[in-house]
Amino acid sequence: MSTSAFVKSTFILTLATLLSKVLGSIFRIPLQNIAGDEVLGIYSIVYPVYMVALILSVAGIPTAISKLIAEARAEGNQLKIREIYMTASILALLFGLISFLLVQKFADSIANILGGPEVRYALIIVATTLLIAPYMAVYRGYFQGFEDMRPTGVSQVFEQFVRVILILVIAYYLVSIDATPEVISGGVMVGSVFGALASLIYLLIIYHRSPFKVKKSRKYTLTSFKTWSRKILKISIPIAIGSITMALLNFVDSVTIPIGLRQAGYPSQDIHYLFGLYSRGSTIVQIATVFASSIVLPLIPLMTKKMAERDFTGTRKIIEKTHYMTYLISWPATFGLLALTLPLNLGLFTNLEGSAVLAIIGFSSVFTSLVLLGTGILQGLNLANIGAYIIVFGVMLKTIFNVFFIQTFGIAGAAWATLLVYVILFITNSIYIKKHIRFTLFNTHTQKIIIASGLMGFFIGVPTYMIDFETWSRLQAILYLCVAIIAGVCLYFLQLFVYKEIDIKFLKQMIKNRKQN
Repeated sequence: MSTSAFVKSTFILTLATLLSKVLGSIFRIPLQNIAGDEVLGIYSIVYPVYMVALILSVAGIPTAISKLIAEARAEGNQLKIREIYMTASILALLFGLISFLLVQKFADSIANILGGPEVRYALIIVATTLLIAPYMAVYRGYFQGFEDMRPTGVSQVFEQFVRVILILVIAYYLVSIDATPEVISGGVMVGSVFGALASLIYLLIIYHRSPFKVKKSRKYTLTSFKTWSRKILKISIPIAIGSITMALLNFVDSVTIPIGLRQAGYPSQDIHYLFGLYSRGSTIVQIATVFASSIVLPLIPLMTKKMAERDFTGTRKIIEKTHYMTYLISWPATFGLLALTLPLNLGLFTNLEGSAVLAIIGFSSVFTSLVLLGTGILQGLNLANIGAYIIVFGVMLKTIFNVFFIQTFGIAGAAWATLLVYVILFITNSIYIKKHIRFTLFNTHTQKIIIASGLMGFFIGVPTYMIDFETWSRLQAILYLCVAIIAGVCLYFLQLFVYKEIDIKFLKQMIKNRKQN
């Protein structure tokens, strides 16, 4: 594959990842509107548990086999490619089956930890996806090893599209027949199972039509399995740990928030409702951090290549550029979320419950984005092990902070814990990155972005907090949001023009070139 074709393929994968993440985040808003905060709470408690099990069962296999297949192709060794493919398939099936059986066996115990038996149905049903997703991941990694990112990208979007449509249709139907929150939350998990199945079927069809299909050669042996499984796991396990940053921290929330609320004296029937209010903020943050999580995908191989070439200046420039791009988007989004918390909560989630929690978690979104970026940079610098240790450190902090803060501040304590942990993780990541590559984290450009974002947030936030939104309808709140967002965007970019952070001549040239093309 030519360089231009590879760049195009990578762009397609990044765009597909962006789209699938948007679909996977934004559907929680209509789900809450249809089924209520309790169902959203149960879903948000169970899904991180499933995601941790899924990521660990996949164990970074796609990245590992793509790397090993690329090396085998460079050597022209077709036998190695077949053995890598066979070993990865066996590992994926084993990991998926073991994870599924463990969740099924301990479903009752896990449900009690997660707040009560109401989550049991959802847990059991979503665990079925563990039988499908690891095998699906093998095919994604296989195509990536041949530098063809398109099957991965299309399958991601296809999976999310099927999943989201089924979740919302099932939720609407079960609510219409007055099903209990326990049954509704279990039913919507069916969408995850069929989404993964649809994606796997698509990948199988593409694989059997592909010129990259594995050709049979000599007999596959146990020795081959032992040899390649060690190589795959050596590469994949640190990557897997580094890939579960948000999932692992969300998993901590799923376990410790119910425990903290119970210890604080809240009755069991209120725990899932309160977690639903907390999940409103998590939903918004997932949408706000889509850019950061998408930019990491092409960042890792690009940085790995620069490091292999010992191009430290190029590596530094990449780190600084990606930080700048993240600042440019994340800081105004963060101040905008803080300023518009009340109309956002009313317009998207039907009422003003949990607005304080939404505001705190919303402000954490910039640090969440920077932590995701920092973890990706550490992986690109071949420091995945350090990234994994930092995440484990963050998990320990989140566990302690959740239990302590919830007993003091209630559900808002979990939000404060989230903000504090991501600030600490951002600082820790930055320290370790700077030890290996000296780069500028904050400069005059960064200061201008933060000042412009803060002033924008102030000017759209002051009138917002002077309005009594309790007397407003959802439609009024949404219309207000639209006007405030447009005003905020204009004010933000106007400041960037004044501060000379945006080159008007460059923009005019871009528009001129586009018209000529």
